[in-house]
Amino acid sequence: MGFMRSGRVPEGAVVMTDIRTGDVLAWASYVDEGKLHDIASEATAPSASVFKVVTGAALIEAGLTPSTKQCYSGGEHSIRAADMVDNKRRDKYCATLTQAMGRSINTVFARLAAKNLERSKLIDMAERLGWGKDIPFDTPVATSHLNIPEDELGFARTAAGFWNTTLSPFQGANLATTVANGGEMIRLRVVKSVKDESGEIYRGSMGRQVLNRAMSEETAQAVTSMMEDTVDNGTSYRSFHDKSGRPYLPGIRVAGKTGTLTKPTPEGPFYTWFVGFAPSRKPEVAISVLVANGAKWRVKATNVACDMLRVYFADKGVPGVSNPNERVGSTAQR
Repeated sequence: MGFMRSGRVPEGAVVMTDIRTGDVLAWASYVDEGKLHDIASEATAPSASVFKVVTGAALIEAGLTPSTKQCYSGGEHSIRAADMVDNKRRDKYCATLTQAMGRSINTVFARLAAKNLERSKLIDMAERLGWGKDIPFDTPVATSHLNIPEDELGFARTAAGFWNTTLSPFQGANLATTVANGGEMIRLRVVKSVKDESGEIYRGSMGRQVLNRAMSEETAQAVTSMMEDTVDNGTSYRSFHDKSGRPYLPGIRVAGKTGTLTKPTPEGPFYTWFVGFAPSRKPEVAISVLVANGAKWRVKATNVACDMLRVYFADKGVPGVSNPNERVGSTAQR
Protein backbone atom coordinates (compact mmCIF):
# COMPACT_ATOMS: atom_id res chain seq x y z
CA MET A 1 0.00 0.00 0.00
CA GLY A 2 2.81 2.36 -0.91
CA PHE A 3 0.39 4.80 -2.56
CA MET A 4 -1.42 5.38 0.72
CA ARG A 5 1.78 5.41 2.74
CA SER A 6 3.34 8.05 0.50
CA GLY A 7 0.14 10.07 0.72
CA ARG A 8 0.19 9.87 4.53
CA VAL A 9 -3.29 8.36 4.63
CA PRO A 10 -4.49 7.42 8.15
CA GLU A 11 -6.40 4.41 6.79
CA GLY A 12 -7.93 3.04 3.63
CA ALA A 13 -8.60 0.00 1.48
CA VAL A 14 -8.40 -1.20 -2.12
CA VAL A 15 -10.28 -4.05 -3.79
CA MET A 16 -9.66 -4.88 -7.46
CA THR A 17 -11.45 -7.63 -9.37
CA ASP A 18 -11.28 -9.44 -12.70
CA ILE A 19 -14.50 -8.51 -14.50
CA ARG A 20 -14.84 -11.80 -16.38
CA THR A 21 -14.12 -14.32 -13.62
CA GLY A 22 -14.82 -12.41 -10.42
CA ASP A 23 -11.33 -13.23 -9.11
CA VAL A 24 -10.10 -10.69 -6.55
CA LEU A 25 -6.79 -9.35 -7.87
CA ALA A 26 -6.09 -7.03 -4.95
CA TRP A 27 -7.48 -6.98 -1.41
CA ALA A 28 -5.62 -4.61 0.87
CA SER A 29 -6.36 -2.66 4.03
CA TYR A 30 -4.02 0.03 5.31
CA VAL A 31 -3.86 1.54 8.81
CA ASP A 32 -1.13 4.06 9.58
CA GLU A 33 -1.47 3.86 13.37
CA GLY A 34 -3.28 1.58 15.77
CA LYS A 35 -4.51 -1.96 15.38
CA LEU A 36 -4.77 -3.26 11.83
CA HIS A 37 -8.30 -4.26 10.84
CA ASP A 38 -9.78 -5.43 7.56
CA ILE A 39 -11.25 -2.18 6.28
CA ALA A 40 -12.01 -3.81 2.92
CA SER A 41 -14.70 -5.98 4.53
CA GLU A 42 -16.17 -3.30 6.82
CA ALA A 43 -19.26 -1.24 5.95
CA THR A 44 -18.91 1.66 8.36
CA ALA A 45 -18.15 4.42 5.84
CA PRO A 46 -21.03 6.35 4.25
CA SER A 47 -21.77 5.47 0.61
CA ALA A 48 -21.67 9.20 -0.15
CA SER A 49 -22.07 10.05 -3.84
CA VAL A 50 -21.25 6.50 -4.93
CA PHE A 51 -24.94 5.94 -4.17
CA LYS A 52 -25.70 8.12 -7.20
CA VAL A 53 -24.90 5.03 -9.30
CA VAL A 54 -27.89 3.31 -7.66
CA THR A 55 -30.12 6.35 -8.13
CA GLY A 56 -28.93 6.79 -11.70
CA ALA A 57 -29.82 3.19 -12.55
CA ALA A 58 -33.26 3.58 -10.96
CA LEU A 59 -33.87 6.80 -12.92
CA ILE A 60 -32.93 5.08 -16.19
CA GLU A 61 -35.38 2.27 -15.38
CA ALA A 62 -38.01 4.95 -14.68
CA GLY A 63 -37.69 6.16 -18.26
CA LEU A 64 -35.09 8.92 -18.05
CA THR A 65 -32.02 8.96 -20.30
CA PRO A 66 -28.42 10.10 -19.77
CA SER A 67 -29.34 13.26 -21.70
CA THR A 68 -32.31 14.16 -19.45
CA LYS A 69 -31.73 17.76 -18.34
CA GLN A 70 -32.51 19.37 -14.99
CA CYS A 71 -31.87 22.98 -13.96
CA TYR A 72 -30.74 23.59 -10.41
CA SER A 73 -29.31 25.85 -7.72
CA GLY A 74 -27.77 25.14 -4.32
CA GLY A 75 -26.98 21.73 -2.91
CA GLU A 76 -23.20 21.79 -3.00
CA HIS A 77 -22.73 20.78 0.63
CA SER A 78 -26.30 20.08 1.75
CA ILE A 79 -29.82 20.01 0.37
CA ARG A 80 -32.46 22.29 1.86
CA ALA A 81 -36.18 22.25 1.17
CA ALA A 82 -35.75 25.41 -0.94
CA ASP A 83 -33.21 23.59 -3.15
CA MET A 84 -35.88 21.10 -4.16
CA VAL A 85 -38.17 23.71 -5.75
CA ASP A 86 -37.82 24.54 -9.46
CA ASN A 87 -37.31 28.28 -9.70
CA LYS A 88 -36.39 29.89 -13.02
CA ARG A 89 -34.99 32.95 -11.25
CA ARG A 90 -32.66 30.97 -8.99
CA ASP A 91 -31.88 27.99 -11.23
CA LYS A 92 -29.12 29.59 -13.28
CA TYR A 93 -27.44 26.29 -14.16
CA CYS A 94 -28.67 23.20 -16.00
CA ALA A 95 -27.07 19.77 -16.42
CA THR A 96 -27.87 16.46 -18.03
CA LEU A 97 -28.02 13.32 -15.93
CA THR A 98 -24.61 12.37 -17.37
CA GLN A 99 -23.09 15.70 -16.37
CA ALA A 100 -24.67 15.41 -12.93
CA MET A 101 -23.06 12.00 -12.47
CA GLY A 102 -19.66 13.18 -13.67
CA ARG A 103 -19.63 16.38 -11.64
CA SER A 104 -21.62 14.84 -8.76
CA ILE A 105 -24.32 17.54 -8.76
CA ASN A 106 -26.43 16.79 -5.72
CA THR A 107 -29.48 18.91 -6.48
CA VAL A 108 -29.97 17.40 -9.94
CA PHE A 109 -30.13 13.90 -8.48
CA ALA A 110 -32.31 15.04 -5.58
CA ARG A 111 -34.87 16.78 -7.78
CA LEU A 112 -34.99 14.05 -10.43
CA ALA A 113 -35.40 11.36 -7.78
CA ALA A 114 -38.19 13.26 -6.04
CA LYS A 115 -40.03 13.77 -9.35
CA ASN A 116 -39.54 10.35 -10.90
CA LEU A 117 -38.92 7.70 -8.25
CA GLU A 118 -41.04 6.03 -5.63
CA ARG A 119 -39.25 5.11 -2.42
CA SER A 120 -39.88 1.41 -3.10
CA LYS A 121 -38.21 1.65 -6.52
CA LEU A 122 -35.01 3.10 -5.10
CA ILE A 123 -34.95 0.50 -2.34
CA ASP A 124 -35.49 -2.26 -4.89
CA MET A 125 -32.59 -1.09 -7.05
CA ALA A 126 -30.28 -0.73 -4.04
CA GLU A 127 -31.13 -4.23 -2.83
CA ARG A 128 -30.62 -5.71 -6.31
CA LEU A 129 -27.17 -4.13 -6.29
CA GLY A 130 -26.34 -5.60 -2.88
CA TRP A 131 -27.28 -3.06 -0.23
CA GLY A 132 -28.87 -4.67 2.81
CA LYS A 133 -27.97 -8.14 1.52
CA ASP A 134 -25.49 -10.82 2.52
CA ILE A 135 -23.45 -11.23 -0.65
CA PRO A 136 -21.74 -14.63 -1.05
CA PHE A 137 -17.98 -14.41 -0.60
CA ASP A 138 -15.12 -16.57 0.66
CA THR A 139 -14.67 -14.63 3.89
CA PRO A 140 -17.16 -12.76 6.09
CA VAL A 141 -18.00 -9.24 4.88
CA ALA A 142 -20.25 -6.70 6.56
CA THR A 143 -23.60 -5.87 4.99
CA SER A 144 -23.82 -2.41 3.46
CA HIS A 145 -26.52 -0.51 5.34
CA LEU A 146 -29.66 0.91 3.71
CA ASN A 147 -32.24 3.19 5.33
CA ILE A 148 -34.33 5.26 2.91
CA PRO A 149 -36.40 7.92 4.74
CA GLU A 150 -40.10 8.22 3.96
CA ASP A 151 -40.27 12.02 3.91
CA GLU A 152 -39.60 13.68 0.55
CA LEU A 153 -36.62 15.77 1.63
CA GLY A 154 -34.94 12.87 3.44
CA PHE A 155 -35.58 10.62 0.45
CA ALA A 156 -34.11 13.17 -1.96
CA ARG A 157 -31.04 13.72 0.21
CA THR A 158 -30.41 9.99 0.38
CA ALA A 159 -30.87 9.57 -3.38
CA ALA A 160 -28.18 12.23 -3.87
CA GLY A 161 -25.77 10.45 -1.50
CA PHE A 162 -26.29 12.29 1.79
CA TRP A 163 -26.29 9.77 4.65
CA ASN A 164 -28.62 6.84 5.41
CA THR A 165 -26.48 4.31 3.50
CA THR A 166 -23.08 2.77 4.14
CA LEU A 167 -20.68 0.96 1.85
CA SER A 168 -17.82 -1.50 2.21
CA PRO A 169 -14.89 -1.48 -0.24
CA PHE A 170 -15.91 -5.05 -1.07
CA GLN A 171 -19.44 -3.90 -1.97
CA GLY A 172 -17.98 -1.01 -3.98
CA ALA A 173 -16.04 -3.51 -6.07
CA ASN A 174 -19.12 -5.70 -6.35
CA LEU A 175 -21.14 -2.71 -7.60
CA ALA A 176 -18.55 -1.78 -10.23
CA THR A 177 -18.16 -5.39 -11.34
CA THR A 178 -21.93 -5.70 -11.75
CA VAL A 179 -22.28 -2.59 -13.92
CA ALA A 180 -19.23 -3.64 -15.96
CA ASN A 181 -20.79 -7.06 -16.57
CA GLY A 182 -23.83 -5.51 -18.22
CA GLY A 183 -25.93 -5.70 -15.07
CA GLU A 184 -25.13 -9.30 -14.09
CA MET A 185 -23.88 -9.73 -10.53
CA ILE A 186 -21.24 -12.45 -10.42
CA ARG A 187 -19.74 -14.09 -7.37
CA LEU A 188 -16.45 -12.54 -6.34
CA ARG A 189 -13.84 -14.95 -5.01
CA VAL A 190 -10.51 -14.64 -3.29
CA VAL A 191 -9.84 -18.30 -2.47
CA LYS A 192 -9.81 -21.13 -5.00
CA SER A 193 -8.81 -23.91 -2.62
CA VAL A 194 -7.27 -24.60 0.78
CA LYS A 195 -5.03 -27.58 1.44
CA ASP A 196 -3.41 -29.12 4.49
CA GLU A 197 -1.05 -32.07 4.85
CA SER A 198 -3.86 -34.50 4.11
CA GLY A 199 -5.06 -32.76 0.95
CA GLU A 200 -7.69 -30.26 -0.12
CA ILE A 201 -10.01 -29.20 2.70
CA TYR A 202 -11.87 -26.40 0.91
CA ARG A 203 -12.67 -25.67 -2.71
CA GLY A 204 -14.12 -22.32 -3.70
CA SER A 205 -16.43 -21.64 -6.60
CA MET A 206 -14.98 -22.67 -9.93
CA GLY A 207 -15.44 -20.55 -13.04
CA ARG A 208 -17.74 -17.61 -13.54
CA GLN A 209 -20.80 -17.83 -11.31
CA VAL A 210 -23.76 -15.51 -11.95
CA LEU A 211 -25.70 -14.64 -8.79
CA ASN A 212 -28.48 -12.56 -10.34
CA ARG A 213 -29.32 -9.91 -12.91
CA ALA A 214 -29.40 -6.61 -11.06
CA MET A 215 -30.34 -4.49 -14.08
CA SER A 216 -30.86 -4.85 -17.80
CA GLU A 217 -27.92 -4.60 -20.16
CA GLU A 218 -29.42 -1.41 -21.60
CA THR A 219 -29.58 0.18 -18.15
CA ALA A 220 -26.00 -0.87 -17.40
CA GLN A 221 -24.83 0.66 -20.68
CA ALA A 222 -26.57 3.94 -19.84
CA VAL A 223 -25.05 3.99 -16.35
CA THR A 224 -21.62 3.24 -17.84
CA SER A 225 -21.88 6.20 -20.20
CA MET A 226 -22.81 8.43 -17.25
CA MET A 227 -19.91 7.15 -15.15
CA GLU A 228 -17.44 7.82 -17.97
CA ASP A 229 -18.04 11.53 -17.53
CA THR A 230 -16.49 11.37 -14.05
CA VAL A 231 -13.04 10.82 -15.55
CA ASP A 232 -13.59 12.54 -18.93
CA ASN A 233 -14.86 15.85 -17.55
CA GLY A 234 -15.85 15.50 -13.91
CA THR A 235 -14.58 15.03 -10.37
CA SER A 236 -11.77 12.63 -11.34
CA TYR A 237 -10.44 14.53 -14.34
CA ARG A 238 -7.42 16.00 -12.52
CA SER A 239 -6.47 12.66 -10.98
CA PHE A 240 -6.46 10.87 -14.32
CA HIS A 241 -4.71 13.63 -16.31
CA ASP A 242 -1.45 15.50 -15.83
CA LYS A 243 -1.20 19.29 -15.57
CA SER A 244 -1.10 19.56 -19.37
CA GLY A 245 -4.33 17.56 -19.72
CA ARG A 246 -2.63 14.41 -20.98
CA PRO A 247 -4.28 11.20 -19.71
CA TYR A 248 -2.27 8.85 -17.50
CA LEU A 249 -4.13 6.00 -19.23
CA PRO A 250 -4.01 6.98 -22.93
CA GLY A 251 -6.45 5.06 -25.06
CA ILE A 252 -8.16 3.53 -22.01
CA ARG A 253 -11.50 5.04 -21.08
CA VAL A 254 -12.48 4.68 -17.41
CA ALA A 255 -15.98 4.60 -15.92
CA GLY A 256 -16.11 5.68 -12.30
CA LYS A 257 -17.86 7.46 -9.48
CA THR A 258 -16.33 9.46 -6.67
CA GLY A 259 -17.77 10.11 -3.24
CA THR A 260 -16.84 12.53 -0.49
CA LEU A 261 -18.44 12.82 2.94
CA THR A 262 -17.51 13.33 6.58
CA LYS A 263 -18.94 11.59 9.59
CA PRO A 264 -21.16 13.91 11.66
CA THR A 265 -18.62 14.18 14.46
CA PRO A 266 -16.10 16.95 15.24
CA GLU A 267 -13.12 14.66 14.64
CA GLY A 268 -14.33 13.32 11.28
CA PRO A 269 -13.05 11.29 9.49
CA PHE A 270 -13.13 12.71 5.99
CA TYR A 271 -14.00 9.91 3.52
CA THR A 272 -13.30 9.77 -0.19
CA TRP A 273 -14.32 6.99 -2.59
CA PHE A 274 -13.59 5.91 -6.12
CA VAL A 275 -15.58 3.02 -7.58
CA GLY A 276 -15.21 2.12 -11.25
CA PHE A 277 -13.86 -0.10 -14.03
CA ALA A 278 -11.70 -0.04 -17.15
CA PRO A 279 -11.66 -0.09 -20.07
CA SER A 280 -15.23 1.11 -19.81
CA ARG A 281 -16.53 -0.46 -23.05
CA LYS A 282 -14.48 -3.69 -22.91
CA PRO A 283 -14.03 -4.05 -19.14
CA GLU A 284 -11.16 -6.03 -17.69
CA VAL A 285 -10.90 -4.85 -14.07
CA ALA A 286 -13.09 -3.16 -11.49
CA ILE A 287 -11.71 -1.16 -8.58
CA SER A 288 -13.00 0.17 -5.28
CA VAL A 289 -10.89 2.53 -3.18
CA LEU A 290 -11.75 4.06 0.19
CA VAL A 291 -9.49 6.64 1.83
CA ALA A 292 -10.20 8.09 5.27
CA ASN A 293 -8.33 11.28 6.17
CA GLY A 294 -8.32 13.82 8.94
CA ALA A 295 -8.82 17.55 8.49
CA LYS A 296 -5.60 17.73 6.45
CA TRP A 297 -5.13 15.43 3.47
CA ARG A 298 -2.60 14.82 0.69
CA VAL A 299 -4.25 12.11 -1.38
CA LYS A 300 -7.81 11.06 -2.20
CA ALA A 301 -9.29 7.76 -3.31
CA THR A 302 -9.43 8.87 -6.95
CA ASN A 303 -5.62 9.39 -6.96
CA VAL A 304 -5.01 5.92 -5.55
CA ALA A 305 -7.44 4.37 -8.04
CA CYS A 306 -5.67 5.98 -10.99
CA ASP A 307 -2.29 4.73 -9.77
CA MET A 308 -3.61 1.20 -9.24
CA LEU A 309 -5.03 1.13 -12.76
CA ARG A 310 -1.75 2.48 -14.13
CA VAL A 311 0.13 -0.38 -12.43
CA TYR A 312 -2.30 -2.94 -13.88
CA PHE A 313 -2.17 -1.68 -17.47
CA ALA A 314 1.56 -0.89 -17.38
CA ASP A 315 2.23 -4.48 -16.30
CA LYS A 316 0.22 -5.59 -19.33
CA GLY A 317 2.46 -3.50 -21.56
CA VAL A 318 -0.23 -1.10 -22.76
CA PRO A 319 1.50 1.60 -24.85
CA GLY A 320 1.83 4.98 -23.19
CA VAL A 321 0.94 3.79 -19.68
CA SER A 322 3.72 4.21 -17.11
CA ASN A 323 4.01 2.55 -13.72
CA PRO A 324 3.78 5.25 -11.01
CA ASN A 325 5.97 3.11 -8.73
CA GLU A 326 8.90 4.27 -10.83
CA ARG A 327 8.72 7.62 -9.04
CA VAL A 328 7.67 7.22 -5.41
CA GLY A 329 5.52 10.01 -4.02
CA SER A 330 3.86 10.97 -7.31
CA THR A 331 0.41 10.26 -5.91
CA ALA A 332 0.70 12.76 -3.10
CA GLN A 333 2.18 15.46 -5.32
CA ARG A 334 -0.26 15.43 -8.24
